[in-house]
Amino acid sequence: MHLQQTKRASAASGGPQYYFHDLSDSVKTYLRSKGAVPVALVTPYGATKSHFFAVGKDHKLDEKGKAVPGSVGHDRIQQGQGEASIGEQIRHWYSLPAGQFERIDVEVDTIDDAFYMRPIVCKYAGSKRTKTLHKVERPLTFTLDYISPFWRRHLEKIGRAKPDVLEWSVREICRIAKDHRPETKIPHILEPRFAPRVRASQSSRRVPGSLRGQGIRLRFDYRVSRISTLRRAGRDQEE
Repeated sequence: MHLQQTKRASAASGGPQYYFHDLSDSVKTYLRSKGAVPVALVTPYGATKSHFFAVGKDHKLDEKGKAVPGSVGHDRIQQGQGEASIGEQIRHWYSLPAGQFERIDVEVDTIDDAFYMRPIVCKYAGSKRTKTLHKVERPLTFTLDYISPFWRRHLEKIGRAKPDVLEWSVREICRIAKDHRPETKIPHILEPRFAPRVRASQSSRRVPGSLRGQGIRLRFDYRVSRISTLRRAGRDQEE
């Protein structure tokens, strides 16, 4: 299966378009029966929500983004409410140089009524060379048994550029973990000043701070914390 980019010469007027070619029978049948199917772009860091739709050759999207009968004649990708084309998103997520694609080979899996599309090989217009986009297994997994290649490269890069920051970050994470291990757990770790209405764990402040040294930013969700706090309070009252 692959995408063929069209309108390269007129990308400024309407943007490039991407037509499907050589779809598998199962993907083609599902797409044409539905008319339009949401597309999740699979990136080196996992699948990401997008505004793209795969649209069957006999359908189009109306102003509300619903599939209605049409006569385009090609199975294709449409960007829906998004501002960038699928090609631009692929270049962004895979850190590819600017330019117009001629062809993008893809893998498509149907999961939860959506197409999860992963680019595997791309070819730029005017170039004879192709570029293979390597798949990263479980890109965000960091456990005792498995550390993804993404994490290894990321930590090696930080270790070369900011070894002192990486060392502090690891020490801080270990200290937080120690405070929560059964044999060394500190009871009732609270930080009332974190949010007036939420008795949040002190770790909810320390974890983002230590991970920031590794280039990772976490956001505390007050609503989830408040709901969890209310549920705990309810269970305590029942007991």
